[in-house]
Formats: sequence, structure tokens, C-alpha cells
Amino acid sequence: MRASAAERNDYYMSREKAQILAGVVSVVVNIVLFAIKFWAGLVTGSIALMADAWHTLSDSITSVFMIPAAKLAARKPDKEHPFGHGRWELIASILMAFVLAGIALEFFTSSIERFQNRESGAITSTIALVITIVSIVIKEALAQYEFYLGRKYKNPVITADAWHSRTDSIGSVAILIGIIVARFIPGLWWMDSVLGVICALIIFYAAFEIMKEVVTKILGEEPKQEFIDELTIEVKNIYKKDMKIHHLHLHNYISHKELTLHIRLDKNMTVEQGHKIASKIEEMIKDKFEMDATIHIEPL
Repeated sequence: MRASAAERNDYYMSREKAQILAGVVSVVVNIVLFAIKFWAGLVTGSIALMADAWHTLSDSITSVFMIPAAKLAARKPDKEHPFGHGRWELIASILMAFVLAGIALEFFTSSIERFQNRESGAITSTIALVITIVSIVIKEALAQYEFYLGRKYKNPVITADAWHSRTDSIGSVAILIGIIVARFIPGLWWMDSVLGVICALIIFYAAFEIMKEVVTKILGEEPKQEFIDELTIEVKNIYKKDMKIHHLHLHNYISHKELTLHIRLDKNMTVEQGHKIASKIEEMIKDKFEMDATIHIEPL
């Protein structure tokens, strides 16, 4: 079913609103959780809880990026930016990844120093146990909400923030396991430092995954086979013979996508005939896949 220009505009307006909503919800939830975890870290002296608290605060910091990024990405194309401003979302994701990596490095080095100095925190306290469980439940719920919005609106910024929330939840799970183990096995003075290192590695991994996805989009994507198969079926409805579609490249500007491809037509066709077929295919791609296509014709 074809989407009208008005429907596409409504979609991208909703996409912007969803990103702002996700950012606001994430900021509020994370600031509250940070305050609780930070207090618990001070009371218990646990580096793992402190690391987890600052990781939670980093969630709110990166979520703040989502709001201006949504406004910038929603701007219409202009003379200087004919493909729109959608890649502001990718820039916001890059900033998120760098913030995550910086936080991970800080807590990795802090944990190593505490291990070398044989320092320990009250990781086995009831306070640490209760707050960690509460954090896991809340952060996973927030992650699921953001993953839903990210999938619905195909928004990499919301998805990146969801992964940020997910890593916070996973980090808290690691701390919870450590708390339970340390409560049953006394004398594990190094447990807090080890948990701090685990949290740091989880944060590093999240930063890597976010950056990898962004770089893929910036460099240009090879269309997925599922898309190629669907496109081939649609093309055959226009040109019954096998024209051997190949050399497909997708240029993703987030709010605007460009597809380039090669097709092979009967070499006895006139230029006008080949042009008409290519134009029909371009119109179909625009209507069905919401992409602007540029087609190069080769003789078969």
C-alpha cells in the first residue's frame, strides 16, 4: 500500500516526538536511580555500586542528546543539505558511544587500582542487594520501552539509548550475582573490584556496538537479501524478463534514503524504451520502499 506525502510527514513527526519522549522518560528515570545508587555507594563504600550509579547517570546525559538531535534531524532539506538532516541522529549516537567508552575507562582503571590496593566495599550489605534488584527491574523495563520505540520508528538513537539502559541492567545483574556469592562465601575482598571491571567491560561492549552500527550506516550499507528479493519481485511486475538486478548500494540519510542499482536490458531496445522502464522502476521504489533510486542501464 502506497504512503502519501502527508502520511510520510506524519510518520517523521511522530518519529521526532517518540525520540523526545524517550529522552525525557529516560532522563527522569535515570536521575532518580542515580541518586539512589550513589547514596548506596557512599553508605557501603562499594566501587561497583558507584560505577553502576555513574553508568546510570551517563544514561541520562546521553538521553539529553536525543532531544536536540531529534529537533535537528527533523529539519527539512535545504540548499546546503539536499538529503536532509537525518544523520544528526547518527552524530548523537556517536556522542553516546564516546561518553560510554569514557565512563568505562574510568571505572576500569578505578577497579584495577582498588584491586592492587586490596580495597573492598560493603558489597554484601542488604542495602546493596535491595537497590540492585530494584535497579535491574526498572532499567530493563525502560530498555524494553525504548527498544519498542526504536523498532517502531526505525530510530537508531532510541535504540542506542535502549542498549545503554540494557547494559546498565546487565551490569546490575553482575553486581547482584557478586553480592549473592559474597554473602555466602566470606573473605572475598576482591569481589567489589572484579564486579567493577565486569561493569566496565559491559559498558565498553555497548559503546562498540553502537559505534559499529553508526559507522555501517555512514559508510553505506549493502541492502539485505530480504529487501533485494522483494525488490526483484516488484521489478518483474514491471518488466517480465530477467533484467539481472545487481550492484545495489544503499545510502542511508535516516530521514531520506538513496538507492543506486544496475539493471540489464535487451540491447536492441531504444534509449527511450530503456528510459521508460527505468523510470517506472524508480517510481515503484519511491512509492513502495520510500527511497529515491538512481538506475544505471547496461545492455544484455
